[in-house]
Amino acid sequence: MDDLVVLEAVPTETEAELICSILRNAGIHCLQRQTSFSAGMTDGLPVGGPREIVVRGEDAGKARETLELRRRS
Repeated sequence: MDDLVVLEAVPTETEAELICSILRNAGIHCLQRQTSFSAGMTDGLPVGGPREIVVRGEDAGKARETLELRRRS
């Protein structure tokens, strides 16, 4: 993915995967990764801690809209 932007940060990997699932179902490419804050918490191992939801810059507006509509319902 080129021109990536962080859509939001969430406290757990489970929540990040749920959000990415919603976005993928809307046709938006999404990935989740450790935040820079959590990277040192486990000596660089990819487990636990806060996660960033990342999308293409061109999809950021649609992604925010999708999540807002989902949260309202």
